[in-house]
Amino acid sequence: MQTYDFIVVGSGSAGSVVAERLSASGRHSVLVLEAGGTDRRFYVQMPLGYGKTFFDPAVNWNYKAEPDPGLAGNADHWPRGKLLGGSSSINAMVWIRGAREDYDGWAAQGNPGWSYGDVLPAFKAIEDNQAGADEWRGAGGPVHVTRCENAVHPLSKLYLAAAQQAGLPLNPDFNGASQEGVGIYQINTRNGRRMSAARAFLRPAMKRANVRVETRALATRILFEGRRAVGVEYERNGRIEQARAGREVILSAGSINTPQLLQLSGVGPGALLQELDIPVLHANPNVGANLQDHIGINYTFKGRTATLNQILRPWWGKALVGAQYLLLRSGPLSLSMNNAGGFFRTDPALSRPNMQLYFQAFSTVLPRGGERPILSPDPWPGFSIGLSNCRPSSRGEIMIRSNDPRDYPKITANALSTNSDVEEMLDAVKFVRRIASMPAMADTIVEEILPGPSITSDADLIQDFRKRSGTVYHPVSTCRMGPDAARAVVDTRLRVHGLEALRVIDASVFPENITGNTNAPTIMVGWKGAEMILEDQG
Repeated sequence: MQTYDFIVVGSGSAGSVVAERLSASGRHSVLVLEAGGTDRRFYVQMPLGYGKTFFDPAVNWNYKAEPDPGLAGNADHWPRGKLLGGSSSINAMVWIRGAREDYDGWAAQGNPGWSYGDVLPAFKAIEDNQAGADEWRGAGGPVHVTRCENAVHPLSKLYLAAAQQAGLPLNPDFNGASQEGVGIYQINTRNGRRMSAARAFLRPAMKRANVRVETRALATRILFEGRRAVGVEYERNGRIEQARAGREVILSAGSINTPQLLQLSGVGPGALLQELDIPVLHANPNVGANLQDHIGINYTFKGRTATLNQILRPWWGKALVGAQYLLLRSGPLSLSMNNAGGFFRTDPALSRPNMQLYFQAFSTVLPRGGERPILSPDPWPGFSIGLSNCRPSSRGEIMIRSNDPRDYPKITANALSTNSDVEEMLDAVKFVRRIASMPAMADTIVEEILPGPSITSDADLIQDFRKRSGTVYHPVSTCRMGPDAARAVVDTRLRVHGLEALRVIDASVFPENITGNTNAPTIMVGWKGAEMILEDQG
């Protein structure tokens, strides 16, 4: 058994940051355990290649949620990264921090140090924004943020014009003074390659003598002496191994695997653990509870002018954009599928946006087995306007099925399970149609393909979005932060309530979900969490 100062379980959006920050001084030794393998794969590094990783078991856990009544009984596909960089290596790269009110809300719930004013310096330190530094933006940080205004498909500009005609302001920077409005998304890439957490943080850390990264290492349980975490047991190459932590064990395995590992280690709902013959070390019903996620849907249209479909579908088009990417690191393959988007309120009385928009200059109505058909879209000119809810009131849970760490946990999303979530989604899809009906877009639309012009009544619209909606891959809060041990899993410094030398630093600690994509906030939590560890260790 080897001993390290810190053991970090998971090399994803937060874990990569934690490992880099804890090892930077050279004073502390760090072991990182990653269940997956390398991120040095072509379709991982090429931004639009994530269509190929969407179902790939070599880099993806490929979780499946339980059949969900709120989604018309569908069992939703939940991709999560199983490689260095975690889900930051297979996501859509949209760089969104969330709204000021989100973090002020975290602080108002009794979590000092997590207000917007507290987290803004971390965001700025993390970023190397192509536009340069300003009051809101950072420059020179590890994560390069690319502006895409000059690279997106021309249809994106028509979408922006139509959204403005529908009443939304143009917003040049969703991470600036205000989040509301429509604009072109910024993405975390550099020189046409994905800027994952592994590339930005872990790869530099791996060059240090005080960092060891074990891949294909599945953590099976946390080792305790009394109530103190002292190490981790893991399986690698068919063998059970153990490593000891002299200072702390940090769980950064994400909103699914972190509660799973805690439960396997005897920390979680007492009755469930007893039922599965797991000795209860610390009963806490909040472990795996309070699951929150964003639910999204696309409205798809057939256009009059060429979209990316006409480039990405034919062999000659694939050859053209492939050559453009390989030679110049530019073109459609260097971007996210979400060229543009925005944030709006379904009710003007709301204090901040509650819905997010996405514009995609291609369509994927026709199914294609084995991959998300981003690189093989429909044969007609098509495009989509998508949306997702930002702060749904529905809550689910993630609970282990057995005491075998190889068994996937039970994911019960309970999507669209509250009347308020259904009502705001209904208002939102009507607004998508309003955008499409504006003169700037209406002239380029032949017909609405999905859901189609026959779907008009409220009942039919609700039935449609129940059938076609699904996760947009932002699960959070399954080990939520809070000062009250009876309602939370970790305290405001991310230490697990009731235990010693054990922290959770990943998206599972979010007290509530944020307004937008969760990757940038998770990286921020990694940065802040590492700062707290170093402060507490002295």
